[in-house]
Amino acid sequence: MGGFFVSFRMGFFGLGKTKESFFGKIVHAIAGKSTIDEEVLDALETALVTSDVGVETTLEIIKRLEQRVAKDKYTGTEQLLSLLQEEMLALLAPAESRAASALGFELPHKPHIVLVVGVNGVGKTTSIGKLSAQYALQGKKVYVGAADTFRAAAVDQLALWCERTGARLIDHGMGADPAAVAFAAVDAAVKDQADVVLVDTAGRLHNKVNLMNELAKIKRAVEKVVQGAPHEVLLVLDASTGQNALEQAQQFTAVTQVTGLILTKLDGTARGGVALSIAHKMNIPVRFAGTGEKAGDLEVFSPSGFVKALFSQAQLS
Repeated sequence: MGGFFVSFRMGFFGLGKTKESFFGKIVHAIAGKSTIDEEVLDALETALVTSDVGVETTLEIIKRLEQRVAKDKYTGTEQLLSLLQEEMLALLAPAESRAASALGFELPHKPHIVLVVGVNGVGKTTSIGKLSAQYALQGKKVYVGAADTFRAAAVDQLALWCERTGARLIDHGMGADPAAVAFAAVDAAVKDQADVVLVDTAGRLHNKVNLMNELAKIKRAVEKVVQGAPHEVLLVLDASTGQNALEQAQQFTAVTQVTGLILTKLDGTARGGVALSIAHKMNIPVRFAGTGEKAGDLEVFSPSGFVKALFSQAQLS
C-alpha cells in the first residue's frame, strides 16, 4: 500500500495546461505594446473574461489596474504583468488568510466531521477518496460515510478507495436514509476513536428544497453524536465548467453553510480563472485543488502558489 500514496504538493506543478491557455491569452493581449492605454486594457479585459475570471471580477481587476497606472505612472507592459499578479493575489488574500486552519494541516476536532457536497460529475467522490488517502498517509484513522444512497456507482467507488487506503466505509446500501448513514458513520468513528469522518452526500441540485431538507437532516443527525458537527462543509466544484462552477457555489451556499471549496480538474483547463471569480464573489476559501486522477493529485491550495504558477513562464514576445 505504501506505493499507492503520494503526498500533497504545494507547487501546483499540474497547472501547465491552465498556465498555457490562461496566460497565453494574457500575454497575447499585451505583447508588442509599449504603453498601457485603453486599447491594452480592453484587450486584457477580454482575455480575463474568456479565461472565466468572470465579468464582475474582471471589471474589478481592470478598475484597480487603471487606478494604479494613473497613480504610479507605469508605462510598460512588463510592469502590467507584475501589477496584474499583485491584484490577483489581493483578490485571493482573504482565502489565504483563512487557509491556516484548513483541512490538510491539523484537524482541530477528534473526530473531525466533514460533510462533502457537490453535484454529480464534479469529482466529489474521487476527492473524498483522495482525502482519505492523504489522512491515512498521515497515520490518521479515517471513516467514510456513503450517504449518497441514490447512486450505486458512488458507493462502489468509495468502497474501492477505502479498500486501497484502509479507511472504514459505513454503507447502508442503495435507497437508505442518508442521515442514518451519516449518524452511523460518526457514531462508529467516535466509538473507535477515529480522527476524521468524511461524509459523501447526494448532489441533487435540481430540487433545492429536497437538498436543503436532506442536508439539514444530516446535520441534525451528526450533531446528535458530536456537538457542533459537521465541523466542515466542503463544496466540490469542477473548474472546467467555468462560470457554471460559480453558479453552483451560489446555489449551494443558499442551502447550506459552505466553509471551503475543492476545485477539481485544474490540470488541463483554460478556465482556472474561475478560482479568482469565486474568491472575489463568494469569499469562500479554496481548500484543495485537484490536478489529476491519482491519489496524490489533490494539492493543498495556496493562493500565492496558484498565481505564481500561472505567471511563472509568462513572457512577452
